[in-house]
Amino acid sequence: MVDVLVIGGGNAALCAALMAREAGASVLLLESAPREWRGGNSQHTRNLRCMHDAPQDVLVDAYTEEEFWQDLLKVTGGITNEALARLTIRASSACRPWMQRHGVRFQPPLSGALHVARTNAFFMGGGKALVNAYYRSAEALGVDIRYNTPVESLELDGARFVAARSGAERFEARACVLAAGGFESNRAWLRDAWGQNERGEWPADNFLIRGTRFNTGVLIKHMTQAGADLIGDPSQSHCVAIDARAPLYDGGICTRIDCVSLGVVVNRDGERFYDEGEDFWPKRYAIWGRLVAHQPGQIGYSIIDSKAIGRFMPPVFPGVKADTLPELARQLGLPETQFMETITRYNDACRIGTFDHTALDDCHTEGLTPAKTHWARRIDTPPFYGYALRPGITFTYLGLKTNDRAQVHFGGEASENLFVAGEMMAGNVLGQGYTAGVGMSIGTAFGRIAGTQAARAAHKTREAHSAAV
Repeated sequence: MVDVLVIGGGNAALCAALMAREAGASVLLLESAPREWRGGNSQHTRNLRCMHDAPQDVLVDAYTEEEFWQDLLKVTGGITNEALARLTIRASSACRPWMQRHGVRFQPPLSGALHVARTNAFFMGGGKALVNAYYRSAEALGVDIRYNTPVESLELDGARFVAARSGAERFEARACVLAAGGFESNRAWLRDAWGQNERGEWPADNFLIRGTRFNTGVLIKHMTQAGADLIGDPSQSHCVAIDARAPLYDGGICTRIDCVSLGVVVNRDGERFYDEGEDFWPKRYAIWGRLVAHQPGQIGYSIIDSKAIGRFMPPVFPGVKADTLPELARQLGLPETQFMETITRYNDACRIGTFDHTALDDCHTEGLTPAKTHWARRIDTPPFYGYALRPGITFTYLGLKTNDRAQVHFGGEASENLFVAGEMMAGNVLGQGYTAGVGMSIGTAFGRIAGTQAARAAHKTREAHSAAV
C-alpha cells in the first residue's frame, strides 16, 4: 500500500505528487494516457498568471492581489468563491521558485502575446516542457508512475478513500488526490449539458476539443453517484473561438484565432453579433467560443484587412485571402449582399481616434448595434482576410466542491483523506469566464495544497496504525 495515490497526469496531479513526495510520502501516480500523450491539457498551456507586488525576473511592473481579484471577478461575473480565489491568487506569487527547482524554466512573453508581460509568466518550451520537467523530477524523487491506467471508480467508506479501481486492478492508498480533468472529450455529456437550441440544433455536435482526448469525466460521474458535493454549471467551460479547420482533439494554442479584436466577426448570415473591442484580448478570448456556439451552425468568421497583419499571433493555418470584400465573402461562402451591408454599416460607424492596440483606445463606433468599443478601424485596405471559427472546448467547469485544504466533501462533510485539484475543482473559482493563465494558477495552487494535505493524512494514518499495533 502506498501513502498517496494521485489520479491524473497533468499539472495539478504532478504538483500534488511532487509535494507529497517532498513531504516524505510514498507516491503512485496513475495517468490514463499513454506516455507520449501524458500531461492532459497542461501540455497545451504556455503561461501562469502570477500576482507580484514588484518586478520579478520575467514579470514587469506589479500585479497586485486586488488587481488580479478584480480581473477574475470581472470575467466570472461574481460566480466564484472569493476565499478560494484569493488563496489561488496569493499562492501564484510564491510558486515559481518551487517550479524552477523542479526544472521549469521561464522566458519573457512571446512577441505576439499582448498585454500579459505584466501578469503572466511564460514557460520556456511551453506546457509540454513543463510537464516533461515535472515528470523527470517526479521520477528522480522516486514517484512511481503508471501510464495507460484509467481509473473508473473508487472504493469509499463513507467519506473516506479506501482504494481505486482500473479494470481488474485495485490500488490501495492511505490518501488519494483526484486530478483527472473535466469531461470535455465526452461528446455525449457535452450534448446533454448544452441540449438542443431553438433552431433544433445540438450545438455540442459542432464543438472541437482544444485539449486532450482523455478527459472523459468518468471520475466526476462516479463521484456524483457516490454522493460527493458538486459545484459548477455543466455547460460552462473554457471555450475559445478556434480555427474551424483544427483537429477534433489536441489542437492547442496554435489553433486559436487572435485577430478578433482587430476586425469584425460575423455569423454565417453575414451579421455581427457582439462587441469585438470590449476589452483586452487575454480577458475576452475565452468568451468567444461560447458566443460562436450560440450562432447558427455554431460557426463565425473573423474578418480583418491588411492593417491588422503583424499585430496578432498568427495561427497555424493561413486565413482566406482576397483582394476585394465581395470576393472574400464568396470564398468564405457568406451571403455577399448581407456581408457587404454589414461591413459598410460598420465602416460608416467608425470614428477616427488614436489607434493603440496596447491600450483601451478611443477608436470606437457610433450608432451601431452591437457597438465596437475600442480598436474600431475601417476595414478598407486590401488584401482582406477571413478565418472561419468553431467553438473549441479546453476544459469544463463542473467539478467537486472543496475548501482551502482541497478536501472532497460529501453532504457537507470534508473527507479526511480524499483531495481534489485542477480541472476537477476549478469550478470553485471559475463559475464562468476565463482570463489567460488562471487555469494553471488554480491547478498549481490546489495541486500543491492537495499533495501536502494528502501526505499529512497518510502520515496520520500510519501513526494511528502504529499506535494500534
